Amino acid sequence: MSDGLADRYASALARYSRVVLAVLVVATALMGASAGGVDGGLTISSFGSDSEEAQKLDYVREHFDTGDRNVTSMQVVVRGDDVLSKQSLLETLRFQRALRDDGTVGPTLRDRQPAVGVGNLVATAAVHADHDGQGPPPQPTLDEQIAELESLSAGEVEAVVADVLDPDRETPGVDPYTLLSTDYEPGSTSADARVVFVFQQTDGGDALSDAVVDAQLETRTLAESRIAGDAFVFGQGVVDEEAGQATGESFAVISPVALLLILVVLGVAYRDPVDVALALLGTLVTLVWMAGFMGWAGVGITQILIAVPFLLVGLSIDYALHVVMRYREARQADGDRPPREGMRVGLAGVTVALAATTFTTAVGFLSNTVSPIQAISDFGLVSAAGILSAFVVFAVMLPAAKLEVDALLERFGRDRRQRAFGTSGAASRVVGVGTTVARRAPVAVLVVALVASAGGGYAATDVDTSIDQVDFLPRDSPGWMDSLPEPLAPGEYTIREDAVFLNDNFAQSRDRTTVHVLVEGPVTDPDTLERVDAGTAEAANASSVVTLANGRADVDSPVTAIRATAAENETFAALVAERDADGDGVPDRDLAAVYDALYRAAPDRADDVVHREDGEYEAVDARITVSASADTATITSEMRGVAATVRDGSALTVTATGPPVVDEVVQSALLRTLVETFLLTLGVILAFLTALFYRRYDAPLLGAVTMVPVVAALGWILGAMYLLDIPFTTETAVIASIAIGLGVDYAIHVSERFVHELGPENGVFDALDATVSGTGGALLASAASTAGGFGVLVFALVPSLRRFGAVTSAAIAFAFVASVLVLPSLLSLWYRYAGAPARLDR
Repeated sequence: MSDGLADRYASALARYSRVVLAVLVVATALMGASAGGVDGGLTISSFGSDSEEAQKLDYVREHFDTGDRNVTSMQVVVRGDDVLSKQSLLETLRFQRALRDDGTVGPTLRDRQPAVGVGNLVATAAVHADHDGQGPPPQPTLDEQIAELESLSAGEVEAVVADVLDPDRETPGVDPYTLLSTDYEPGSTSADARVVFVFQQTDGGDALSDAVVDAQLETRTLAESRIAGDAFVFGQGVVDEEAGQATGESFAVISPVALLLILVVLGVAYRDPVDVALALLGTLVTLVWMAGFMGWAGVGITQILIAVPFLLVGLSIDYALHVVMRYREARQADGDRPPREGMRVGLAGVTVALAATTFTTAVGFLSNTVSPIQAISDFGLVSAAGILSAFVVFAVMLPAAKLEVDALLERFGRDRRQRAFGTSGAASRVVGVGTTVARRAPVAVLVVALVASAGGGYAATDVDTSIDQVDFLPRDSPGWMDSLPEPLAPGEYTIREDAVFLNDNFAQSRDRTTVHVLVEGPVTDPDTLERVDAGTAEAANASSVVTLANGRADVDSPVTAIRATAAENETFAALVAERDADGDGVPDRDLAAVYDALYRAAPDRADDVVHREDGEYEAVDARITVSASADTATITSEMRGVAATVRDGSALTVTATGPPVVDEVVQSALLRTLVETFLLTLGVILAFLTALFYRRYDAPLLGAVTMVPVVAALGWILGAMYLLDIPFTTETAVIASIAIGLGVDYAIHVSERFVHELGPENGVFDALDATVSGTGGALLASAASTAGGFGVLVFALVPSLRRFGAVTSAAIAFAFVASVLVLPSLLSLWYRYAGAPARLDR
């Protein structure tokens, strides 16, 4: 926007301020109505990815009977002196019956085996021991299990427990050791902790239904009342409920602190309650517009999106300060200008900078939409919409409102002429440090800044990118919060301690997880099963794969299903032998007939590993058991090797997927998001600033000069993350866009004002003095309020919000320092070696 266009815009707004204000009031009402459609259900599970691996895992879960489709589970942990006693086992069996009979929990339970625990295994073993041996033993109902244990003495129950937990016993079905804590001594008849799994039917969606969540919360209540000792319930619904409650209570405590801090900073900067009220009103309107966009776009609230209002509050304050301070300067310059003339001159002088910072800041955040992590992509989209809203409110609505208010007050005799913040006093001395060092040692300042930035960038390569869900769970409140009055005092949160206990005591090295090698395409080609067999045989050599006693990998695949069925069914075995040319037990011709026969002989087994649609065979699945304690990067690399062996030289599409692989993809995406958003943002903004400064001042190099301190500040914050051991997670991975987006905001205001102040009568240092005096004060107030607003998040009960607040407030502080300390030295060097711009639009 050239100065001519800026002048015309400012003149039109000053002339038609009432019309503009009326139009935007109506628009705000419309956006407010749309805000009602925002999904307010907060979830802590914000790691969704649309990667190929995630999509293939969804395909597997939809088309193969993996056993966990449309089912979620709760873990009921029972702790005590002896949780294997008759009394304790009966207690949890009766607890299961209470769940079944409860009107909230019962309807959500899975029909087949809704719960499993040691009590079920012991009671079932006791019933089987009483069986007469004629025919297969019956599967006792829950009521029969309870009756059986009630009929036995404590000594008899202990004997059955010893038999069930005999280390040398081959136990079909559930391994009882997976239900006991890690410190259990094999063969012992006592233990201090065990777990009962409760299974619920879901609709298959990513989020749990309200009914399932309510049932989990009711289960927690029933466990507290019906299980003696120390028991707790852990499930996704319980986690989300406590995370939402902790977030709400956090904001109930920190919001007043943030508001007070912002009011203090604004009070000092404006020294006028009317201007403070206008700034806060404009900020509220910006948030309404943001919420309206979310309702229109169908974006729900996640933990990371909670940070967007804080971002917009800071940006709104920044915009308001620049508009008001330039208006004040314009009114005091060249005599006594009336309000409309002062607004015309002041707004014309700052509009270009506001438009440029809006574009660059929005680009900085919008670049996050390239992330494969949906939460980060939504964050970028909502932030960009909010930033655009802030520009409309503070470059259009606020000037119109201030004009009307000031004109009204002056008609009643109130003098509205005021001094701009930073033109004198302590604030002037603080922001003036940059000009002082620019005079004396600009090269030294630049060298120190770049060396520190390079060191931070190098250190960033070692910043942890792993995801530990425990790090996102609410912590119990610190002691000082407990002393707050009742309306503000937070509740007690044990969910994190519960999760740590589960991980430490039940995530044994023998625990396992599953990776899928999904094979799609012409799966009836003669060599398909040979390829699957070769790939899964190779898996036995992988360090992450669980191997059986015979040395083969623990695998379920079409090949293992065919071999198992052939061992049980002579007719099927004969059919396989006819289609096995080399006699290795793996059919290598007429595979469609083999699959057909497998479905006839063992339909459940076939459903596990073969998918057909309308009679056509579309995919097969090999399920490989891997160690849950293995590194996800190792699992992913080894399983991709298996997939490559199956795929090599064929027309098949073969993908390694599964929870460990998807987790690794997400973790890698976090660092990739940082790099990609940095490069994309840097490229777009650099091109924009180069074109802008060339068009306005014939000084294209000034665009690169403006970006140098922004990049330097990014390096500083990455180094700070390394030193403070803050990992790249979904909330800190967006730091590149925040550091660049807000940093370039500050830098543009400084560079634009500096070139604007240059002229025949003003040398380089005169221009720098005028810049830091006029614009530096607004930047100081903006940085202080924004960093403070984010900084109060360190008092949140949710660790992810703490990390985000700490990193973002530091990024804002670094951006401010870079703009008022490093950039003046750069501008003086640029002026010294490049000379005055050829064209000055004054």
